Amino acid sequence: MGISIWQLLIVLVIVVLLFGTKRLGSIGNDLGAAIKGFRNSVKDEKADDETDESFKKPEQLAEKSHGATESTSTQSVNSEKDKH
Repeated sequence: MGISIWQLLIVLVIVVLLFGTKRLGSIGNDLGAAIKGFRNSVKDEKADDETDESFKKPEQLAEKSHGATESTSTQSVNSEKDKH
């Protein structure tokens, strides 16, 4: 039921005999380089996202201050109506 360690070892020996150790080593190196490149790309994307968020913050501040200006003008209009 399932694959035992002996079956895995037999498959590994057959693969080594078919491809040879040099070719398997080069495949391992290529795979390692690909994984390293992928990790670097993910790290760069996260850094780009953080810089994008820092550019959004001033825009959000402007929106908040604009909203505060509207509420202040509404309050001043209401206070003028109360005076009349």
